[in-house]
Amino acid sequence: MNCKIARVIVDVPSRDTDRPFDYIIPDTMKDWIEIGSRVGVPFGHRTVQGFVIDLRPDSELNFARMKPIQELLDLMPPLPLDLVKLAEWMSHRYACSMIFALQAMIPTALKGKAERYIQLQEDIDPTDEDQTDEALYAVPPLLTGEEEQIVAYIKANGSVPMTMAHLSAQFPGQGETIKGLLRAGVLTETQMIKDKVRKKTVKTVTATVSGEAAEAALASFSAQARRQKEVLEFLLEVGVTISLQELLTTLGVTAGTVKKLAEKGFALIEDAEVFRDPYQDRRFKRTEPLPRTLEQELVYNKISEVLDSRSYGAFLLHGITGSGKTEVYMQTIERCISLGRQAIVLVPEISLTPQMVERFKGRFGNKVAVMHSRLSTGERYDEWRKIREGRVQVAIGARSAIFAPFSDLGLIVMDEEHETSYKQEETPKYHARDVAIRRAKQHHAAVILGSATPSLESYHAARSLDNDQYAPILLEMNARASGSRLPSIQIVDMREELREGNRSMFSRQLHAGIEARLERGEQSVLFLNRRGFSTFVMCRTCGYVAGCPDCDISLTYHQKSNNLRCHYCGYAVPAPSVCPECGSEHIRYFGTGTQRVETELSKLFPGIRVIRMDVDTTTEKGSHEKLLQAFREKKGDVLLGTQMVAKGLDFPDVTLVGVIAADTSLNFPDFRSAEKTFQLLTQVAGRAGRHQLPGEVVIQTYIPDHYSIVHASSHDYNSFVREELLHRKALHYPPYSRLILVTLSHEKLPLLLRMAENFTANLRGKAQQLGWFGNMDRFTRDVLDILGPVASPIPRIKNRYRFQCMVKYRGSLDAAELVRSVAETMLNDMRDSSFQISIDVDPQMLM
Repeated sequence: MNCKIARVIVDVPSRDTDRPFDYIIPDTMKDWIEIGSRVGVPFGHRTVQGFVIDLRPDSELNFARMKPIQELLDLMPPLPLDLVKLAEWMSHRYACSMIFALQAMIPTALKGKAERYIQLQEDIDPTDEDQTDEALYAVPPLLTGEEEQIVAYIKANGSVPMTMAHLSAQFPGQGETIKGLLRAGVLTETQMIKDKVRKKTVKTVTATVSGEAAEAALASFSAQARRQKEVLEFLLEVGVTISLQELLTTLGVTAGTVKKLAEKGFALIEDAEVFRDPYQDRRFKRTEPLPRTLEQELVYNKISEVLDSRSYGAFLLHGITGSGKTEVYMQTIERCISLGRQAIVLVPEISLTPQMVERFKGRFGNKVAVMHSRLSTGERYDEWRKIREGRVQVAIGARSAIFAPFSDLGLIVMDEEHETSYKQEETPKYHARDVAIRRAKQHHAAVILGSATPSLESYHAARSLDNDQYAPILLEMNARASGSRLPSIQIVDMREELREGNRSMFSRQLHAGIEARLERGEQSVLFLNRRGFSTFVMCRTCGYVAGCPDCDISLTYHQKSNNLRCHYCGYAVPAPSVCPECGSEHIRYFGTGTQRVETELSKLFPGIRVIRMDVDTTTEKGSHEKLLQAFREKKGDVLLGTQMVAKGLDFPDVTLVGVIAADTSLNFPDFRSAEKTFQLLTQVAGRAGRHQLPGEVVIQTYIPDHYSIVHASSHDYNSFVREELLHRKALHYPPYSRLILVTLSHEKLPLLLRMAENFTANLRGKAQQLGWFGNMDRFTRDVLDILGPVASPIPRIKNRYRFQCMVKYRGSLDAAELVRSVAETMLNDMRDSSFQISIDVDPQMLM
């Protein structure tokens, strides 16, 4: 098909531009433009980036009025066809603009913006028949002294593209003068899309002579050119291209010496592209596949059947902590690679990435690319390019690695599939689990969802026969691969500790446990899902609580910086010494954070070596890896942290795990709070006794009888699921329904309340017209209910008030499209940019 028209989604995030625009494909680009190509196109009075999503032989629009594509930004399209199709699905599934879905799939380096360039107007050519008489005989304008300086500067630098930003910096305060030259036609402005990062190049040197010519060249050097002769002799001996820097370092010569050699024609200096490698200084110990246990063998065979048949298949791998799920992942990936296909491995936390990288690099070497946010922009770009260019077969990373641009994807592994971090909280608010399943269907690939505590949605889907989203096959591994036993778990009632006179944050059992490990040279992990020193600061005289002025939330005290900080908007102030309200000195710090636990450990156990892992200690690049490596090398006695230490980590000498406050996640206003508590406790308990030494877990709680804690203490996932599903079914919560959370926000509370009520009323009215609206208790498959509007659990963030409504539905209803249409109608009618509506399909957080 001879395609003349490209349908382009432009990078202009607006409701009015959420549709494809038609552009003419210039003849010079016809062989290069493909679906998935990134292009620069004129849009209004500017140039913007866009993505080609379709090619057509003609358009419904007037061809004469259509504009051509200005530039092709990549010779190889950054998005293969399957990812463009996936973006269309995401846009509909998650009620978001197409451009947001496309932008989520490319590295930051390619999120380019238009750069304005200035150049002199070219001389008029009298032989050009297209020139008008006015242009031919126009008199060049007389220039002022300031204008002449600007023109002379541009002429002197004519070989270098001149950006408007550069020109403005050279002539500060001359903006009006530059505008005058543009209006007079002396200067012209063009726009080009520039990426944030370019490919990295290095200078290389190659000998250009050989054989007899080389001998003649060596004989021609004078005594004064001795160093040049040494360089040529070295290049001939090496026989391959070498980097200039390596050559200079090895021989101790200057760049001038090599340049003179090149000027004589005996060597060639040129730029060569190199990949930035975040692990170039690391050496990974080579590992071999371990013998499979009986359970691993059964699981491996089931997955291999799907891989060998090149068909779609989803598996929920429910394996207890230490059962060897990672070894199953690696051996199935090896099978996938042997079939000539590629694999993606998703991990929920950056802290898990170093350990997974070590395992997979040790097994698969340079076949692995790593993608996560702690790499530099250039490193992430080069890892992405390795995948796009087919240089690697395995990609490991967090949530966004699901978009790795493989051409023949055979396997997707999602480790710790229950983790809420797989759900993106910013637009597009996709869940990597559902995207993985959709992408696997596109490629006829296998999906492994692995967890010791699967999400109730996944587990229920695997046990049900009538699930519409996906139907994973349940595979189970109930024994530890090493043969070790699961750790014993003690529940400590902290109310009883208080009655017994123990006011410490450590129970007597946990204190004794830490002391025993210090004496035996073993290690401990302490878990508290709350960073900072204390959760709030209060005056005991008047009751004042330090709060954020921009959010309805208390400030958290951080001891190291001695400030109070809002964990939602980042607001920070120095910690007060007296009460700002009444002037009292009775300021007290309440609650417990990881910093405070670290301080208390140092007081109770002098000389104890504590490695703390939370957001405050892991901001620097490579900090996760450094902290975990230090703990692995036994440079720390206790690993203390938040969720970062709760899962996936494997240390042979950890025999004690302590949970400081098991109730923390139970107190969230979220129907999943019991599930999250059970998962966290089970996962963190699984860090103990994974090898030869037996493990012990101490769980401290003020609610020892809560069923999530009781079942976690006996490692009883099935009993917890049965009890939790009863609560979910009674309240019609997932997995017995699906949810859409709609959050409306504005700076003015009365206006927001009125608009929230109007939105909910309009939504109910539309649903009733379609025959969808009704009570979830009624016996029908397709039904929708709307709750709210009510104030959000945190009613104000960043000086914006927030209301929300919840849509519950089941069956095959296209509820996301219904909500989206009502939201767009309201936003179009209101035309107030301060009023915002956020739609979250299948939310994981109800905040």
